[in-house]
Amino acid sequence: MDNQYSGVTNSGLWSRQTYLGSVIFNLGAFALPALYGTLSKLWVANIDPRQVATTDIYTYIGVIVEVLNESLPRTAWLVIGDSSARTLHSRLNLAYTMILVQTVLGVCMTVIFLACSRSLASGFVPLIVREASITYVRLSSVQAVTSAIEAALSASMRALDNPDVPLIISSAKFVVNILLDLLIISKMHVGAWKPTVVMQAIIRLACDTIAALAGLTYFLTVVVRRCQKESTDSIALRWSLADLKLLSRPSIYTFAESAIRNAIYLWLVHQIVLLGSDYATSWGVFNTIRWGLIMVPVQALEASTLTFVGHNWGVYGASKSNEQPRASRKEIIEIIRPSFRSSLIVLVFETVTCIVLSLRGIEAFARYLSGSSVVAKITQTMWKSIDWTYIFYGVNCQLAAILLATSPRWYLYQSLGSNFLWMLPWAIVVTTLSLPTASAWTYYAIIFGGALVFDSGCVCFTLTIWAYRLMRGKIGLTPGA
Repeated sequence: MDNQYSGVTNSGLWSRQTYLGSVIFNLGAFALPALYGTLSKLWVANIDPRQVATTDIYTYIGVIVEVLNESLPRTAWLVIGDSSARTLHSRLNLAYTMILVQTVLGVCMTVIFLACSRSLASGFVPLIVREASITYVRLSSVQAVTSAIEAALSASMRALDNPDVPLIISSAKFVVNILLDLLIISKMHVGAWKPTVVMQAIIRLACDTIAALAGLTYFLTVVVRRCQKESTDSIALRWSLADLKLLSRPSIYTFAESAIRNAIYLWLVHQIVLLGSDYATSWGVFNTIRWGLIMVPVQALEASTLTFVGHNWGVYGASKSNEQPRASRKEIIEIIRPSFRSSLIVLVFETVTCIVLSLRGIEAFARYLSGSSVVAKITQTMWKSIDWTYIFYGVNCQLAAILLATSPRWYLYQSLGSNFLWMLPWAIVVTTLSLPTASAWTYYAIIFGGALVFDSGCVCFTLTIWAYRLMRGKIGLTPGA
C-alpha cells in the first residue's frame, strides 16, 4: 500500500515522474517569468519612472483572466491526474479538450478587454499616466488568450507528469524577451530611436504568443510521441463534449472560488490606486519582489503537491469498490504525504528568507526597480509590516492543495471562509471610510497580512472536517462530488 501512494515510479530520482524531479522542473518554469517580471520593471524605470505603474496593468488584467485560468485548468489534478482509473489516451484527450476550450474562452476575453480598454485604464492606472497608458492596456489585453493556452497546457501537462512543457513555455518566453529587450529598449539598444513603454508591451505580446505556440508545438509533437511509446494503443487526439462535461463538474467550484477571491482583491487594489501614483507604484514593486523571485519555491512546490496528491487520490479511489468509501487514518496520511513534505520545505525556506530580508531590508532594491526614493520608502514600509505573514501563506498553499486535488467543493468552502469573513468586510470598510494617505497602509497591512494568517485557521479547520468526513465515508470519489 505504501508503494502505491509514494508517487514514485521506476524512473530515476531526477525523473520528471518523481516528486524531486517535478519540483526541479517547476522551479525552472516559475523562476524564469518571475525574473523577467523584475527585469521588465528595470527597463521601464530607465525609460520613464512614472510609467512603472502602467506596467502593472498587465498584472491586473492577468488577475481578471485568472478567473478563467483557474476554472478548467485547476480540475486537471483531480481528473487528468487520475492515472489509476483512466488510460493514458483518455487523459491526453481530456488535456486536448481543455486546451481547445481554454483557447476559445481566451479569445472571447481578449475581445472584451479590447472593447473596455479605457475602463480598465481608469480602474487600475494612476490618473497622471492614464491617457498615455491606453495603448499599453490594449496590447496587454491579448494576454487573455496566450495565458489561457499556457494555463491549460501547464496544468494538464503537469497532471500527466510532463512538467517539461511549462518549462519549455517559460524558457521560450524568457529567452526571446531578454533578447528583444536588450536589442530594442535597454540602455544598450541598437538604433537611434527612443525606447517607450509601448515598445515593451509589443515585445511582451510577441513573446507571450511565441511561448504559447512553442508549448503547443512541443505538446503536439514531443509529448504525444512520448506517450505513444508508453501506450499500447494508438493515440489520436480528439476533443469531446463528454470530456468537457467531466472537466466542467469540478470547475464550477474552482470558478466560483477564483471569481470571488479575485473580485475582492481587485476591489482593494482599486482603492490603493486611488491613493495616488506613489502608492500604486509601490504596491506593484512590492508584488514584483514578493510574488516574483521570493514566491517561486512556494509555487513550484504547490504544483508538485497538486500533481502527486492527485495521483495518490486516484490510487485510493481505484482501490475502493463503492462511491463513498471509508478511509483509514493510514490511507489519509498516504494521500496527503506530498503536501506535508512540501509544507516542511516551504516553512524552512520562507522563515530563513523572512529573517534575512528583515535584517537587510528591500529599500535599495525597490529604489532600483522603481527609480524613486519615495516609492522605495513606501515599499519598505509595506514589506516590514507583513513580510512574516507569507510564512503562513507558503504553508497554506501546500495544505489547501490537498483539497484542490481531491475535493474542489471543500477547496471552495475554505476560500469562502477567508474571503467573506475577512477580506469582504475590510473591503467595505476602506471603501466607505476616507483614509488619510499617511496612515492608509496601516489598514491595508491588517487586511492583506491578516488575511494570510486568517487563512491558516480556515484551511486547517476545513481540512480537519474533510478528513473526518472521509473517514466516515461521506466524501464522494466522483469529480465534482
